[in-house]
Amino acid sequence: MSLAPRADAQSPAPHVADRHEWIRVHGARVNNLKDVSIEMPKRRLTVFTGVSGSGKSSLVFDTIAAESQRLINETYSAFVQGFMPNLARPEVDVLDGLTTAIAVDQQRMGGDPRSTVGTATDANAMLRILFSRLGRPYVGPPGAFAFNVPSVSASGAIKVERGAKKAEKVTFNRVGGMCPRCEGRGSVSDLDLTQLYDDSKSINEGAFTVPGYTGGGWNSRLYAESGFFDPDKPIRTFTKRELHDLLHREPTRMKIAGINMTYEGLIPRIQKSMLSKDKEAMQPHIRAFVERAVTFATCPECDGTRLAAHARSAKIKKLSIADACRMEIRDLADWVRGITEPSVAPLLTALQQTLDSFVEIGLGYLSLERPAGTLSGGEAQRVKMIRHLGSSLTDVTYVFDEPTAGLHPHDIQRMNGLLLRLRDKGNTVLVVEHKPEVIAIADHVVDLGPGAGTAGGTVCFEGTLDGLRGSDTVTGRHLDDRATLKDSVREPTGTLEIRGATANNLRDVDVDLPLGVLCVITGVAGSGKSSLVHGSIPAAEGVVAVDQTPIRGSRRSNPATYTGLLDPIRKAFAKANGVKPALFSANSEGACPTCNGTGVLYTDLAMMAGVATPCEDCEGKRFDAAVLDYHLGGRDISEVLAMPVTEAEEFFADGEARTPAAHRILRRLSDVGLGYLTLGQPLTTLSGGERQRLKLATHMAEKGGVYVLDEPTAGLHLADVEQLLGLLDRLVDSGKSVIVIEHHQAVMAHADWIIDLGPGAGHDGGRVVFEGTPAELVAGRATLTGEHLAEYVGR
Repeated sequence: MSLAPRADAQSPAPHVADRHEWIRVHGARVNNLKDVSIEMPKRRLTVFTGVSGSGKSSLVFDTIAAESQRLINETYSAFVQGFMPNLARPEVDVLDGLTTAIAVDQQRMGGDPRSTVGTATDANAMLRILFSRLGRPYVGPPGAFAFNVPSVSASGAIKVERGAKKAEKVTFNRVGGMCPRCEGRGSVSDLDLTQLYDDSKSINEGAFTVPGYTGGGWNSRLYAESGFFDPDKPIRTFTKRELHDLLHREPTRMKIAGINMTYEGLIPRIQKSMLSKDKEAMQPHIRAFVERAVTFATCPECDGTRLAAHARSAKIKKLSIADACRMEIRDLADWVRGITEPSVAPLLTALQQTLDSFVEIGLGYLSLERPAGTLSGGEAQRVKMIRHLGSSLTDVTYVFDEPTAGLHPHDIQRMNGLLLRLRDKGNTVLVVEHKPEVIAIADHVVDLGPGAGTAGGTVCFEGTLDGLRGSDTVTGRHLDDRATLKDSVREPTGTLEIRGATANNLRDVDVDLPLGVLCVITGVAGSGKSSLVHGSIPAAEGVVAVDQTPIRGSRRSNPATYTGLLDPIRKAFAKANGVKPALFSANSEGACPTCNGTGVLYTDLAMMAGVATPCEDCEGKRFDAAVLDYHLGGRDISEVLAMPVTEAEEFFADGEARTPAAHRILRRLSDVGLGYLTLGQPLTTLSGGERQRLKLATHMAEKGGVYVLDEPTAGLHLADVEQLLGLLDRLVDSGKSVIVIEHHQAVMAHADWIIDLGPGAGHDGGRVVFEGTPAELVAGRATLTGEHLAEYVGR
């Protein structure tokens, strides 16, 4: 008997817990945000748009995600918090309705040599378990296949009670998979002795070429007065014993020049003082020496696999774990699909899902052994995304920073599908993005602006895509912009020949790059574009390469120091006031003595979060009060560093402050679209696109004839792309050759010549599938790029 529903039954009233449908932000003032207040729907996809520097990342990452992370950290014990990063509360009046935020940004993954694509996604861990269960011969537990676990053996005595106590000798063994020669790095480093000294000279003649060992200082005196060899004898005439004492002698206490000192061979001394330190934190001249002197070669013992011989001996279906990690992930996914072993069925299912996620996200061309530090910003972000696709978490806020960076239009469609999948699992997805294809799938759009820097930081529009299109904002006006094919293209003045290129996945490529024109190299992610350009174009004189490697710099570095702009400014101030230029450097004599020129004081509160407070003496200006009494054109040095580039360009153009050298650099910064940056803004606060354009502005001063640019539109708003195209045109019209790796259809349409690589990624790519003009590419529609470009220009 079935029970019929009551006729008067009503749906229950909404539960009070279901009313929290919005994330509310009121009065956000982080960076350039001007009292921003917005409401975003939960469990929906919200896209944040606006020109570069308008405040998108400040709102999404530095306000919403940062406060969520800070509140989570506060739930841990004080002891645990002592080991966590210190997070200050963002400057905002109200943040309501937050859920756990997971930020998936474009920061490159750690450069640790033992960090690979496999270790970053747990695929390696699952493979290790698989080989420990099914690999033949059996060599040990999963740790026996781990290249970051060394084999250890030890022996000792333990007391055993069997009626009476007695000591028994025992041996402990742990089997690890680390190659003992390279310690799991896959490569071995060596010092190039020719970079340490000139063997035709004696020590007293200045044979040493190591920074800090020249000019008769204590470092060179240590060797000259040690007594182990004749300091007036050329090093090439040293006996084996003398050369060993110079290079490798173990630490020896002795008296040198009447002072008790420790003598040590040159090589271990350099390894301790320079090679064991973080390269990024070194002074530029020492970093340059280390890059020259240290050579890396594939480990001869493990052939670069990082694994010891026993780990490579166990096989499943004729493949070792080293072979599996070397395969392209899409091929590895097919291999795993062919394993049918009921005892490990759940493990195989989880591994299969992880590997299929790589293929689905457009990274099937990678291998698990690929070092994580070599991934581009876009690749790194997608690898991080894979961790979350299979996650059981729901009602999480996922925050993405331009997830389409480095993606071909063909791959953007797949990325959109993944973002929607995350949303449909019941998550809130916040995306900072410029591409119209991603804005089109948004449930909610927030447009920030109207300008950049101090001209931005306000909400110009909030609503649907159609509402944005009809609004009179910069993004709304440019949303449907489409570049048109040029009526005529420039004729090349010569060619740069590439013959037999085989770097990475290139298949013996022969191609002629035209000179004197705008040449665009395109193709899906992983098709071989960077390998062709960076691996085959000789780094000869006249070739200026501006790639996506991050700018080195601390919080003391800013656009003025990075571009060399501060030098002419300091000299102009010094000349106008009759004092030394060093006074006008916050890193030198002019620094505020209280904060040492940083402008803030860092207070470590032990177990509690540390606090950064503006320096009370200099009020964050970074300079000693006496320095601020000197003026140029009515402004002191701190006021000049607080100027945006456009204002500073006018300031140094004429009048008392006229400084042609500074004006030239400022003009180049304006040309690349950075007119809104302030001269003293720390480099650590710049976005990826801003940093690349800053590098481009610096390199434009070089006397190069060939400019090689790697995705210069990264991080550019639709409105800024037009300005970039104008800059590229000016470079070509001034007699330069410009070669651009690019996915943006506007740049492709504007090119004089296109070289399309493919047809796919990884081993499906590496070939030239088209050479010719954009019009010919569109007319033929023979490649993926051709199809998408034809759709873009409306042909």
